[in-house]
Amino acid sequence: MYPEDLRYTDSDEWIRAGDPATVGITYFAQDQLGDVVYLDLPKVGRTLKAGEPYGTVESVKATSDLNAPAGGEVVEVNGVLEKTPELVNSDPYGEGWIIKLRLSDPAELDALMDAATYEQTRKSH
Repeated sequence: MYPEDLRYTDSDEWIRAGDPATVGITYFAQDQLGDVVYLDLPKVGRTLKAGEPYGTVESVKATSDLNAPAGGEVVEVNGVLEKTPELVNSDPYGEGWIIKLRLSDPAELDALMDAATYEQTRKSH
């Protein structure tokens, strides 16, 4: 259920290492939210710190902050989500990605959870 090539945060975001790194929310997060209806996303060029809220995701149930899993510059925003925010529900690890970051310190990813650890934390909730 949780792809092995990603790192995960306590606040249910994922990041795929790369240049740029790709960021989204987990299957668990979208499942808890229900049907996503709107995302408020940052502007390209914004610099984020690890853990900093950079936008919000709104669903039929709730509005939640989106938090940066690592620090860096936003180099791309998934504009498709403006018209089809439900991709966050249907394909959270693929077409439902949210932003791409040029990491300021790739070593920050080492502090995040791997798939097995993340899955264990979600089973205990």
